[in-house]
Amino acid sequence: MTGLTKTTTPDSISEFPKRGMPVTIITGFLGSGKTTLLNQILENKQDLKVAVLVNEFGDINIDAQLLVSTDDDMVELSNGCICCTINEGLIDAVYRVLERSDRVDYMMIETTGVADPLPIILTFLGTELRDLTRLDSVLGVVDAANFTPDHFDSEAALKQIAYSDAIILNKTDLATPQKIRELEDYIAIVKRGARILKSEYGRVPLPLILDVELTPVDRYHGEEERHHRRDKYDSLNRHSDHLQNDGFLSIAWESDRPFDIDKFENFLTEKMPLEVFRAKGILRFSQSEIPYIFQLSGPRYAIQLGETLKTAKTQIVLIGRHLDREYIRQQLNDCLA
Repeated sequence: MTGLTKTTTPDSISEFPKRGMPVTIITGFLGSGKTTLLNQILENKQDLKVAVLVNEFGDINIDAQLLVSTDDDMVELSNGCICCTINEGLIDAVYRVLERSDRVDYMMIETTGVADPLPIILTFLGTELRDLTRLDSVLGVVDAANFTPDHFDSEAALKQIAYSDAIILNKTDLATPQKIRELEDYIAIVKRGARILKSEYGRVPLPLILDVELTPVDRYHGEEERHHRRDKYDSLNRHSDHLQNDGFLSIAWESDRPFDIDKFENFLTEKMPLEVFRAKGILRFSQSEIPYIFQLSGPRYAIQLGETLKTAKTQIVLIGRHLDREYIRQQLNDCLA
């Protein structure tokens, strides 16, 4: 993979302009690979100091535990969908980064998988942050194997493509060439002129996605006033229409006790509701002293060792539509050793 440097060679990123900290927003639907992309960036940033803002749609922040760097480079927002929180929460988090005494070169924001990225974009373009930061690009991550034009009938999934400046077709190793061509044609209709990059496991040469100045700032001026008018309503009602329209909810579950691996496997294969689109967790099993990382996206799931994780709890978050909370919690309780 191409590394990130501050030289002026054609294959790398030039030194960042001194007109505000550059910001990249990573958006994409549930399970598309946003955290994997973010990890790839952090692993290959070399001497670049990156601040990361991660937001989870759920009461347990699993992604914060899965990032490869969560100490010096990370400021967490409060839980809840980032586009549904009042903008001051995001602004305060950005100020905490800007006020750090040590050098910070770049800011990455990973949205939740059911976020409409527009409110986040306008926070940087329509508030005092426009004078302190520079919105460089919005990267939309798409699961090439599972995404369809009517993706779970989700308003958020469509907006994530529509407001992205570059689309990363991820998991191309799991998709047929025909499926990839169909997605490229669809994306070209939804987002005319969008840069499309193909990747496996979120691997993209960083000079193609950082300090690229892709965000068309002038196009958002008309959106700012409309958004501010909606903000007054949404801040009073404490909800965002797209979540209500899409019907998404999350279920967070944790226990001090470990799972029995056979019981949990039976839950995954026999009792997991089809309405669960995404799940992730840090799992303890009675058969092992080492915790495991659990990821589920659509029909696929993976369980792998998490040797570097330090947790005594079994934690899992499931995200889907119209879920029966009590049924799922009872099934998870039944998996305990």
